[in-house]
Amino acid sequence: MPLLLLDLDDTLLDRAGPFRAWGERFLAGIGAQAADIDWLLAIDADGRSDRWDVADAIRERYGLLISSLDLVEELHDAVLTQSRLDPLVACALRIADDAGWVPVVVTNGIVRQEDARIRRTGLNSYLADWVISEEAGFGKPDPRIFALAARRVRMPLHGAWVVGDCPETDIGGAAAVGLPSVWLHRGRTWTDPRLAPTRTVDGVIAAVAAVLAA
Repeated sequence: MPLLLLDLDDTLLDRAGPFRAWGERFLAGIGAQAADIDWLLAIDADGRSDRWDVADAIRERYGLLISSLDLVEELHDAVLTQSRLDPLVACALRIADDAGWVPVVVTNGIVRQEDARIRRTGLNSYLADWVISEEAGFGKPDPRIFALAARRVRMPLHGAWVVGDCPETDIGGAAAVGLPSVWLHRGRTWTDPRLAPTRTVDGVIAAVAAVLAA
């Protein structure tokens, strides 16, 4: 029964879609140019930027009087309330489980937000456990967070696979701990010459198929 270590944002749960939708509504609400969505997405960096830094950048660019705290809360809630579990993703996780794999989420983020998203969407029903960087005290690509995930379900890391969309944290993390990986390309081309994923696919369903085939 090997481990299947899965990223959360834009792997199991869509984050890019809800964040973009919120950004477009927010920018329209303050009278900003529609094209500014590209700036906002760049500042957000697929959620890898600190929320406080994003909030401060928005306030400074548009001279907003809203407090950073309120804007950070809005950024959190925008993704939380709009997150949905794709039934096909749930089916893929069930197939992996039936095949003897143990799915565990390993994600960088804030416990309050990520735990709420996992439970609110019902994703928890398809997981053996999940590890969030804030709670762990370290995050991907640090090998310790993958080792912690294995300990949480009392399983060895040997034989595990890592699945995710981020070259640095997911694929880089897999390489750091010596595990094979599946990269969800999301329309991008791999550019890092230092390492490469074991497999490249377009979504979770194809990722699970690749792992089972291997």
